[in-house]
Amino acid sequence: DPQAVTEAFLAALAAGDSETAGTLVDDDICYVNVSLPPIRGRVEFDKVLALLDGDRGGFEVYLHSISANGATVLTERTDVLLIGRLRLQFWVWGRFDVHDGKITLWRDSFDFLDLLRATVRGVAALVVPSLRPVAPRSLGDAPGR
Repeated sequence: DPQAVTEAFLAALAAGDSETAGTLVDDDICYVNVSLPPIRGRVEFDKVLALLDGDRGGFEVYLHSISANGATVLTERTDVLLIGRLRLQFWVWGRFDVHDGKITLWRDSFDFLDLLRATVRGVAALVVPSLRPVAPRSLGDAPGR
């Protein structure tokens, strides 16, 4: 089930389990953040997964909606990148193509202005902790805020 594979993949990333996440992607995966160069193949993709490993970084994901049509799964999410004490929380739309139980395409799109706002807020929160964004509490919360 493509939706179940996508949900398991995102859950593994959020749990810091890059080994499990890696088992859910195809060796010829194409990972694209729209308007940035694509990352192709297992070797390059594993380098991305390695960024989420360790004590200094992390990832959180909050699904606001998910829908599947055949092999294609669409998500609307709040993603959180953790870099030390820095928390960058922003809206993401994603497409996952799943074939034979493996993700062959992961394409994310996000608003660069929203990412800039998340970065400014995250840096400011290092000085003024009350500005630190909190995780969405429900599916009704606005993505990224």
